[in-house]
Amino acid sequence: MSHALITVDKAFQIGDVPRRLFGSFVEHMGRCVYTGIYEPGHPSADAQGFRTDVLRLVKDLGVSVARYPGGNFVSGYDWQDGIGPVAERPRRLDSAWHAIETNEFGLHEFVDWARLADVEIMQAVNLGTRGVDEARKLVEYANHPGGTELSDLRRANGAEDPFGIKLWCLGNELDGWWQLGHKNADEYGRLAREAAKAMRTVDPTIELVAVGSSGHGMPTFGTWEHTMLQHAYDQVDYVSLHAYYEERDGDAESFLGTGVDLDGFIESVVSTVDAVRAAGKHRKRVHLSFDEWNVWYMRDQEHRDDSEANVQKGPWREHPRLIEDVYNVTDAVVVGTMLHSLLRHGDRVRIANQAQLVNVIAPILAEPDGPAWEQTIYWPFARMAAHARGRILRTAVDATQIETKKYGGVDAVDVSATFDEETGELAFFLANRGLGEPAEVSLALNGFDDPRVLGAEVLTVPESGDRFTANTIDRRDVGMRPLDADIEDGLARTVLPPLSWAVLRIAVAPAR
Repeated sequence: MSHALITVDKAFQIGDVPRRLFGSFVEHMGRCVYTGIYEPGHPSADAQGFRTDVLRLVKDLGVSVARYPGGNFVSGYDWQDGIGPVAERPRRLDSAWHAIETNEFGLHEFVDWARLADVEIMQAVNLGTRGVDEARKLVEYANHPGGTELSDLRRANGAEDPFGIKLWCLGNELDGWWQLGHKNADEYGRLAREAAKAMRTVDPTIELVAVGSSGHGMPTFGTWEHTMLQHAYDQVDYVSLHAYYEERDGDAESFLGTGVDLDGFIESVVSTVDAVRAAGKHRKRVHLSFDEWNVWYMRDQEHRDDSEANVQKGPWREHPRLIEDVYNVTDAVVVGTMLHSLLRHGDRVRIANQAQLVNVIAPILAEPDGPAWEQTIYWPFARMAAHARGRILRTAVDATQIETKKYGGVDAVDVSATFDEETGELAFFLANRGLGEPAEVSLALNGFDDPRVLGAEVLTVPESGDRFTANTIDRRDVGMRPLDADIEDGLARTVLPPLSWAVLRIAVAPAR
């Protein structure tokens, strides 16, 4: 059995829990929109064609903000194609995903869906094939009250009140060679600066996210952020990060240790951002938006022979099935540790978006004319979105080490923690990375009086399965189940099963 002693102190806090940390991503890609959140004619569809079975799962997931409409898709997208009478909207070729975009679903539909889901909108503008003026016009259409051509067009299209979208992405992954309108760092930095200035002349209250590196493996990583921010620092509020992980060559130990890699990625970008701040003598602080992250089995798809892998070689189709990864128990534990990393850095990572929401590398799967259900990765997200409240606590961890090929020794037990003073609730989010050994966990609660266990749940390998067990259309064996926990001599204790993710909630006495 491995062991971990985790110490928290009420006086040692990182910052508030950012509600936007529990964001998602809705891209016009594959079946995320069509037959995902939107499917007229489905047995659960409402009058607008929104799948209410999916909507219920989204609400239960606890999504706070959703990035839209892309992704690679946005770099070739004209937002005006998705407004006005549906019957008059043009059908377009979507070069990003080799698909036909019907534009049946556009900005107004997404705004209506987001309101039903109680989700804030994070709107991306096209700085690939379009630019400054189109970005400015979209802000006017969306946010200006009325009395101008574009704001009155919105009203004529059925939205009398402005949408009030506050959070905007200045393009997507423009450092990447695959992106329509790919730029170098100088080109993008100047473009982002000018687009931001133009957009803020229409609505000075908006918040803006500049494109960072598409991943820390990019050859321009670090220099991209530094050069771009030398141009745009004063005009932007956040820099984006993107990261995807997968198990390669059966190296489960390294896969389970990827939270360590994520920690390093975040801390590297923070250092770069703050170096530009210092050199430029800027007063404000730019934060981070981790607006794409997840487990994604890219290598598997490179070798598949079906239409999902070879979509670029096939015919142009409407919403083809793309990267519909089926997630197992191991993936769920990794997603849990990624969430831990984001939360531990919540003083600087103020926004995060798991990519994507439905069907496309998603926590929710939905079949056309059929059911919708929770994937394994749904559960860590849902529980953290529900219980990570108040303030983020610093954690000191003394744990058994697991050796990995990629990252050396990593803690067998990974943790993040929060404290909500209003409710008097401590929440610990715990992962046992050990494949074969349970982990005995002790929690020292310094500065917290009269602790008592409110509840504990764990996700692990079901009795009838193994670490590759997944939830499918026919079987849903993986979810949260009760976990034994107690408090003795001021220590909270529990034993985590091998390969597991858990949440432990503790009530403490109010401050005197």
